[in-house]
Amino acid sequence: MTEAEILEKLTGIFRDIFEDDSLALERGTTAEDIADWDSANHINIVVSAESRFGLRFNSAEVESLHNVGDFVDLIARKLGAKR
Repeated sequence: MTEAEILEKLTGIFRDIFEDDSLALERGTTAEDIADWDSANHINIVVSAESRFGLRFNSAEVESLHNVGDFVDLIARKLGAKR
């Protein structure tokens, strides 16, 4: 799966969680850029991504995420490791 495909799937997750079909993610997008991206929604994002991509993230991995690009990279690494 390419980084663009991962970002597209993440965008769908974010649109569902924040109920905003116009939401457009970029690699540099952070919680400060999206209204209502609080700790509860952060957990919802992580759990939804685990389900959508068939992965599990540990707390250290989640804590290391600073923006959407970090999340894309983490997902790409973990998907590559599953092969």
